Amino acid sequence: MAKQKTAKTSSPKAPAGNASPAIDIGISGSDRKKIAEGLSRFLSDSFTLYLKTHNFHWNITGPMFNSLHVMFEAQYTEQWNALDETAERIRALGYNAPGSYAEFIRLSSIPEEPGLTETLDWREMVRQLTVGNEAVARTARKVLKIADDAGDDPTVDLMTQRLQTHEKYAWMLRSLLE
Repeated sequence: MAKQKTAKTSSPKAPAGNASPAIDIGISGSDRKKIAEGLSRFLSDSFTLYLKTHNFHWNITGPMFNSLHVMFEAQYTEQWNALDETAERIRALGYNAPGSYAEFIRLSSIPEEPGLTETLDWREMVRQLTVGNEAVARTARKVLKIADDAGDDPTVDLMTQRLQTHEKYAWMLRSLLE
């Protein structure tokens, strides 16, 4: 559970006409901004990993084809569904979620796979996905700390769930290489 922190908020101004009221969820504007920026980096890492996992699902060959094709599909499907939760949390904090390839590339810590003119060996695919899941976990950990310090329990909960998933994926993938 996040630490209690008293947010310095002013009472929301009455909307003029059809304008919506100011955001007053008990988290200061500066904390909401820091959390949203961290979540945007997390979303970008997550989307880049999703795309890489889907790419490898399409392009896997060799003796591990069937098991990795199925594993990659399960992982990218779960990852795809989680992207929406992250983007919606950014919106709930009052910020726009990144949504273009250019934004994702700029914000992500995971290198993009440039496309496959030659199929990578399955071991290299698994290695890259292991490293990618660990990168997403590191980013989630940073966001979790920022959110915890701000008393943002919903983001702490979201990052805890994503950490558990990506650490599990990294372990499963690494186990294939041992």
